[in-house]
Amino acid sequence: MTARTTPPFRADHVGSFLRPQYLLEAREQFFVKKTIDAAQLRAVEDRAITEIVKFQQDVGLHSITDGEFRRTYFHIDFLEQLGGVKTDIPVTVKKPDGTEELAPPVIRVIDKVRHVKDIQKADFEYLKSQVAAGLTPKVTIPSPTMLHFRGGRAGISREAYPELEPVFYDDVAKAYGEELQSLYDAGCRYVQMDDTNLAYLCDEKMREAARSRGDDPNELPHRYATFINKVVARKPAGMTLAMHLCRGNFKSTHAAAGNYEPVAEALLAEMNLDAFFLEYDDERSGDFRPLRYLPKGKIVVLGLVTTKFGQLEDKDALKRRIDEAAKYAPLDQLCLSPQCGFSSTVHGNNIAVEDQRKKLALVVETAREVWES
Repeated sequence: MTARTTPPFRADHVGSFLRPQYLLEAREQFFVKKTIDAAQLRAVEDRAITEIVKFQQDVGLHSITDGEFRRTYFHIDFLEQLGGVKTDIPVTVKKPDGTEELAPPVIRVIDKVRHVKDIQKADFEYLKSQVAAGLTPKVTIPSPTMLHFRGGRAGISREAYPELEPVFYDDVAKAYGEELQSLYDAGCRYVQMDDTNLAYLCDEKMREAARSRGDDPNELPHRYATFINKVVARKPAGMTLAMHLCRGNFKSTHAAAGNYEPVAEALLAEMNLDAFFLEYDDERSGDFRPLRYLPKGKIVVLGLVTTKFGQLEDKDALKRRIDEAAKYAPLDQLCLSPQCGFSSTVHGNNIAVEDQRKKLALVVETAREVWES
């Protein structure tokens, strides 16, 4: 086994990082107090991004993100910049036992979906300017399936789309394709789409919610595979396009659980993506048998290290889990990462900055020993 020279890398990561306090304060000054302007906020963001780029480089990562430091939410900030899309912020619901659970945001399509501007290009250009030669800047964007799953047919304007097939899916794919092309033209070669919806379809309560909206949870993964492939068909040649499946990541809470089996074939065998980041940090994700669907030429990045809590995983235990996964997919088609970002929203997970560093260092060290020794 050898190191990979193209993304995803043997030691990779999902993308978001804990925001420094001075950045949180600047955001409050801009969004709440209105005491600084957009240019002043961006200058603070630039400083924080320069620091988080160095952090990633120092810890030994080869893919480098901007930590999603310019966003409040990993998905809303992007989706609401597409023409025809309206979003509402998520809320935290307190359950009877005192624990908290994330109630996802409402995302509605109110008009024809279209790409009205380059959403990530300027942010990528700054990131690229900070990344050392030989390393790969990565952009993360939400999956296009979010424009359908959260509201189903009822969440998409019947005036704009009397029928969903094929016009709605084609319009969304065209908008995403234009965004990918703008990023490619700016020099981006690595994009990751973050998708909660396929992971949610592993959870029986989420499957029932889909049924209540008039969708068949057994059919949806295959429909989404066709949908994603419309986007992949517009991907510029030479760009790696990956997908991260997430079960929710808000202040160390999750929104779904369940084995990947209900979606595995549609995800791994039918989607023409280059790589898949799968959460496997605890029992919520089930076993590795779904990896048997992984075709040759595609990569699964095993998210074995949790970002939700600070306790550090045991390296030998990680190696045993990688060996277990390799019973179902070739070791050469596997990589290692944390299961999610450390701060999918501006609020961040309940984990210390130093633990964030230790987790990533563990991923880098373990990957080096498994694949490069």
